[in-house]
Amino acid sequence: MTDISIIGTGNMGQAIATVAARGGHPTQLLGKADAATPATGDIVVLAVPYPALGDVLGQRGAELAGKIVVDITNPVDFETFDSLTVPADSSATAEIAAALPDSRVLKAFNTTFAATLAEGTVGDLATAVQIAGDDADAKATLSEVVTSAGLRAVDAGALKRARELEALGFLQISLAAAEQIPWTGGFGVVA
Repeated sequence: MTDISIIGTGNMGQAIATVAARGGHPTQLLGKADAATPATGDIVVLAVPYPALGDVLGQRGAELAGKIVVDITNPVDFETFDSLTVPADSSATAEIAAALPDSRVLKAFNTTFAATLAEGTVGDLATAVQIAGDDADAKATLSEVVTSAGLRAVDAGALKRARELEALGFLQISLAAAEQIPWTGGFGVVA
C-alpha cells in the first residue's frame, strides 16, 4: 500500500481521501491548522486553490523532497472565468516542478469534480483520472492508487501536457459555472 498525504481539506481533498481509502491506502488529511504536522505520505497531493500554492510550497517545500507531489490545481481567473492565470507556455504544475526540483511532480485530478471522484463514475463510465508527468515510476505509483479504487488512470504524457490538462479543467469549470453541465458531471474517457 502507498501512503497518501493530502494537503487541503476542501471538497477535492475529501474526495481524493475517499478514493485513496477505497483503494486501501493509508491517508493523512492536513488542513490549515495542521501546518506544523509533516506530510508523511509517499505521495503528497496538493489539494489547495492555485493562489495558495506559494504559501504551501514555502512552508513545506523541504519536506516534499524525494516525494511524489501531485498538483490538482486549475489556475483559473475565478473572477471572470475567462482565462488561465499562468503564461501560455507554462502551467501551474511547471511552476511547482521548478520550485520543487527534488520532488517527482505530477498533474492529476484537475479534470474531475469532487462528486465524480467520490462517486467513482461519470454517467455510466468509471471516473478517469488523467496523469501527466516526466517520472514513469511516479505515474505508475499514482495510477495504482487510482485503479485500486475502481477508477480509470489515463497516462496523459509528459509534464508539459499539464498545460492541456489545465485548459481542459478550465473548460469544465467554465461550463459548470455557466450551468451548461452540473457540478456532478464531467467528461468521460472511452477506450
